[in-house]
Amino acid sequence: MLAIIRALVIVSFVLVFNQPGQASKIDTVATTSASMNKTIKAVVITPDSYADGKELPVLYLLHGYGGNYSDWPKKVAGLGKAADTYQMIVVCPDGNVGSWYFDSPADPSFRYETYVADELVSWVDNHYKTIKNRSGRAITGLSMGGHGALYLAFRHQNVFGAAGSMSGGVDIRPFPNNWDMAKRLGAYSQFPERWEQNTVINLLYLLTPGALSLIIDCGTEDFFFRVNNNLHEKLLERNIAHDYITRPGAHNWTYWNNAVIYQMLFMRTYFDKHAIK
Repeated sequence: MLAIIRALVIVSFVLVFNQPGQASKIDTVATTSASMNKTIKAVVITPDSYADGKELPVLYLLHGYGGNYSDWPKKVAGLGKAADTYQMIVVCPDGNVGSWYFDSPADPSFRYETYVADELVSWVDNHYKTIKNRSGRAITGLSMGGHGALYLAFRHQNVFGAAGSMSGGVDIRPFPNNWDMAKRLGAYSQFPERWEQNTVINLLYLLTPGALSLIIDCGTEDFFFRVNNNLHEKLLERNIAHDYITRPGAHNWTYWNNAVIYQMLFMRTYFDKHAIK
C-alpha cells in the first residue's frame, strides 16, 4: 500500500510540473497594514480558471528567516503550474526579515500576527474571488514560516481550516540566540514566559481532535528535525490527527521544492472534503 501511495504522489508531481498550456497569473500587490501603518508587498498567484468567476480557496505560503514575499515564486519554478493543477489562489506574504509572525511584545512595530491572520486575509478577500471562510483557507510555510503557519492556525482556527509546516522552527526555545527571536520576544533569560507562551509546541492545548487538518514535513538532516519529531510525538499523545512526513534532506530549497507539492496536494484534499455543496 505504501508503494502505491508513493507512486500516486510521484504521478501527481509529474503532472503538476509537466502540463502544457498553463495560464496562471503571478502579480505583486501592495497590501495595507493599519496596525503597523504601512504598505506591505505580497505575491498573489491566481490559477488559469480564475477568470471563470468561481470563488476559489486560498493557500497562504510563508517565507523563512531572511527571506521575503518573492522567495517562493522565485525559487519554485512550478508554483504557478501547481496553482493551476490544484485550482487555488496562492498568496505569498512578506513577514519581514525576522518577524517569526508574532505580534512582538518587545517591538510594537512588528505586528505580523495581526497582519497575516487579520489584515491580509481581509485584504485578499476584498480584492479577489475567494471562499470567505475557514474551509477555503489554508496556511503553510518553511522554517520561520513553518513556525508562523502553525502558530497562526492554532491561534486563529476561525480563520484557517488547514495548516502545514516545512522544516519549521516549531520549538524556538532551543535557539535563544538565533534568527532575531530575542529582538521579537526579549532575551530568553529575562522574559522566559514570552518564549514559553509563543512556541508552537506549547500551543497544542488550543487544539481538539479534528479541529485543524495538519501536515508537518522535515528532513532528517535538518537542524529542526529533533523539534519536529518532538511535536509529532506530542500530537500523537493528544490524539491530534496529522500527516507527518520525514525523509533524507536538509534545510534548503532542494527539500522545499519537493515538500511544497505534498503540502498543496494535502490542502487541495482538505478543500475538496470541506467544499460547500
